[in-house]
Amino acid sequence: MAKSKGSRIQVILECTEHKESGMPGTSRYITTKNRKNTPDRMELRKYNPILKKYTVHKEIK
Repeated sequence: MAKSKGSRIQVILECTEHKESGMPGTSRYITTKNRKNTPDRMELRKYNPILKKYTVHKEIK
């Protein structure tokens, strides 16, 4: 019998402040989440190397 995919999926987190600032480039991180425990979109504070500070990154996919 084939193994099921499981409940962990890959998601992309994108910086919200950088998007609004209009500066070129993007700050994105790839991570995984458990779809059963967190069905909503994730929000994490991650480091943005272009803005050189910690900002809120939201899930885009």
